[in-house]
Amino acid sequence: MEFTYKGLEAPYRRHLVTDEEVDRQLERLRQQTPEITPVMGRGAAAGDTVELDYAGFCQGEQFPGGTAEHQTLVLGSGAFIPGFEEQLMGCRPGDQVTVRVTFPQPYHAPELAGKAAEFRCVIHQVSRQRPYELGDAFARDLGLESLEQLRQDLRRSLQEYADQRGELDLEDRLLRQAAATLDLQPSREELEQAAEEQLETLRSQLAQQNLTMEMYCRFTGKTEDQLREEARPEALQLLKIRAAVDEIARREQVAVTERDVADALADICRQNHMTMEQLQAAYDEAFAAAVARSVRTRKVMALVREAARIRRED
Repeated sequence: MEFTYKGLEAPYRRHLVTDEEVDRQLERLRQQTPEITPVMGRGAAAGDTVELDYAGFCQGEQFPGGTAEHQTLVLGSGAFIPGFEEQLMGCRPGDQVTVRVTFPQPYHAPELAGKAAEFRCVIHQVSRQRPYELGDAFARDLGLESLEQLRQDLRRSLQEYADQRGELDLEDRLLRQAAATLDLQPSREELEQAAEEQLETLRSQLAQQNLTMEMYCRFTGKTEDQLREEARPEALQLLKIRAAVDEIARREQVAVTERDVADALADICRQNHMTMEQLQAAYDEAFAAAVARSVRTRKVMALVREAARIRRED
């Protein structure tokens, strides 16, 4: 079979954001952005949010990891070790409170497990959080003039995201078509490495949800070996796509310039709210290679997309 990457065909139907999708996003925003009202005329109670500084001491010595400034804590949430939150009940802004607790046994810091400790706290603020009423006041606190303007902004951002996803999905389908015409037989070692990369991606996704692979295996009733076996077909597909991208780049003489890399790094910083100095701390040869491959892939995808015949289905 001849390797083909020009003149490919694929359907494309643009997803138009619905009123229901806008309403769901608006409700998520309302829940994620509560109205904060300072508590006046009483001490802190269960459900209140306390903003505080604290410093932890064990046997008279301050211990690492036990200090924070302007930490927020919802009383009754159980976020801190047992007995901590109860001792902040009734506190008011400006209070200095010494909280005495005993670390549980076991504890993630073995050197503190089962030991008595005290936390010297300074209370900055006590507030109550509740969801906004859905109205113009909510929109104004977000910096907009009205609820209708907020809806319009949400619809625009959702539509932009849907359009971007639609284009990426289309380009992915085209690249997979091209890869299907490429004669590639990776070695067993290459396939195993690609499958392991799939599992590493899964581990990263789980970590973002505070989950582990072990928890995922218990939930799905599968072993890591079974997950690795299931990952092999997609791993093979990804190897073929990478090889197709490399072959198209070779044939079309696609180059990655220093300017391309600089623009890509600037995008990474912007998307992750980082400075270039912060990014440099993680920048090594593997990172540089990944950025260059990403840039080359985007350029190749643009070439394939431009040469394709797209059937618009409205």
